[in-house]
Amino acid sequence: MPKLGMQPIRRDALIKATIEQIGEKGTTDVTVAQIARAAGMSSALAHHYFGSKSDILVEAMRQILRTYGDLVRGALVQAQTPHERVQAIIFASFAQPNFDRTHVVAWMNFYVLANVEPRAARLLRVYQRRLRSNLAAHLRPLSGARAMDVAKRLAALIDGLYLYHSLRAEAPNGARAAEHVNAALRAELALCAS
Repeated sequence: MPKLGMQPIRRDALIKATIEQIGEKGTTDVTVAQIARAAGMSSALAHHYFGSKSDILVEAMRQILRTYGDLVRGALVQAQTPHERVQAIIFASFAQPNFDRTHVVAWMNFYVLANVEPRAARLLRVYQRRLRSNLAAHLRPLSGARAMDVAKRLAALIDGLYLYHSLRAEAPNGARAAEHVNAALRAELALCAS
């Protein structure tokens, strides 16, 4: 007889193990058995909760995006001015727990997954649209009609820094990454003012 209330705990453990396994191995070519073993359960139980490996991978991607969304919303609550709101989004993009080695490598592998898994591609499109539109909304008072163009460049730089750090041996440095984007923001705003 199944233990009541264990489903959310086991699902969370499988999602966490999926992110860790992809981050450690550097690929989505991990097996359900490896994920289940890392979560302390059988692969049959993993299939019971998720159905397929693809379902587990997509749910792990959703979890990373939920955590990121929570970080952004929390940072925006503290921000008062449009400039502070843009910076809040930038700093949240490089905040823990999403900007550690495991999550950075997993996130880059989800980009690869999006090429073959329509649900992952949809999640990636939603993330990219939200990032650009959030940046643009807060950039509009600072850069006027150029807000969306500036937002696209800043979003591309954020994603580029994830790619850069996924290929590096050392641990990602969120403060340094955020400063790179803030330097680009200052340059963009200076161009808008001239």
